Amino acid sequence: METELLSHSALIMVAIAILILLLLSGLFSGSETALTATSKARMHRLEQDGNERAHQVNILISNRERLIGAILLGNNLVNILASALATTLFLTLFGQAGVLYATFFMTALVVIFAEVLPKTYAITNAERSSMAVAPVIRLVVVLFAPVVAAISWVVRKTLRAFGYNIDEDTSVLSAHEEIRGAIDLHMSEGGVDKEHRDMLGGILDLNDLQVEEVMVHRKSMRMIDADLPNEDIVEQMLSSPFTRVPLWQGQQENIVGVLHAKDLLRAMRDVSGDVPKIDILDIANEPWFVPETTGLQEQLNAFLSQRNHFALVVDEYGVLMGLITLEDILEEIVGEIVDEHDIEHAGIRPHPNGTFNIDGAIAIRDLNRLLDWDLPDEEATTLAGLVIHEAKTIPEQGQAFNFYGFKFEILRKHRNQITAVRVTPPMEQSSETET
Repeated sequence: METELLSHSALIMVAIAILILLLLSGLFSGSETALTATSKARMHRLEQDGNERAHQVNILISNRERLIGAILLGNNLVNILASALATTLFLTLFGQAGVLYATFFMTALVVIFAEVLPKTYAITNAERSSMAVAPVIRLVVVLFAPVVAAISWVVRKTLRAFGYNIDEDTSVLSAHEEIRGAIDLHMSEGGVDKEHRDMLGGILDLNDLQVEEVMVHRKSMRMIDADLPNEDIVEQMLSSPFTRVPLWQGQQENIVGVLHAKDLLRAMRDVSGDVPKIDILDIANEPWFVPETTGLQEQLNAFLSQRNHFALVVDEYGVLMGLITLEDILEEIVGEIVDEHDIEHAGIRPHPNGTFNIDGAIAIRDLNRLLDWDLPDEEATTLAGLVIHEAKTIPEQGQAFNFYGFKFEILRKHRNQITAVRVTPPMEQSSETET
């Protein structure tokens, strides 16, 4: 027959080759999901326990651009080759109509068995899957390293030709935005609710945030003068909603220790309640200082490895800027955590007319999360900072501004600090205009 392009034995070989290529495609797809979803802290702990597979996983995820680039390259190679072979196979079996049949057939196979199935398994068994595929993917990364580097170079040069300059340190092959887009898509389709979207997005944001963006500012810190009588220190610890409180001497920036309520309780037991006998500085923990430019993911890993939940934040000159706790980082993922001793103070007061009275010190990220807004947080961390940045001045009480479709009216200020702002969202502004 004229349409018979391959012999019977060749058809069988091509079919087997297509099956192998689909298996490889599934391996690449599942590996990408597993290695990007696995817990870095968990892999670090397993590596410390001597797990060689965890060590290989840590090597792979330490350079995500090279990892994702190699996986994408391998996945596209096998998918294109499988499609080409399938076209040849179906042309032999069905003539010119085989092109259409091959398209539908390969689309179904790739989507089901090379994308959805392996990624579903990998996301539900991330740690086991990542350690299982680590040796194979590490070999792929090594083999494709020169090609991936060349792709990155071409991408940067091409974008530069159109006026977009990308630094050498900037990743051009990242799975984060792809994952974020998938999350938003599933939410719009009803597969993911807002709470889960925010949690997944918070995990992805850890790599983009620094400690200074989520720390408790020094103006809001609860501290105790270590030179006070022991009775006063005990009284302040009892009135504090926090378990750990920094101690200072001479001036508030001179932190000499961190007092833990449980250590104070043990000391009181040891002296049978005779509080003046306690040496407060002796039972206080050594303060841990971290730079304000520390990445949030890096600080989370440091908390886990150091088994410490509390750090003081300093700038490049060693000046105290604030503090950060493990809970602060976890709240970036799961939202506000309130226990029985916390003072619940969201700082957002909605009104029936659709406006909001908001504390100036509230973080923009918290606003966006709670109200599903999209205010920018690149230039300012707090709502007050955003208004000052956009107004290019320190506003007076009663002034109003329009930025990003929102209306901001200054309700209260203390000296140069904006303490309360009335915010009118875009939808409410448009309704006011119509009336």
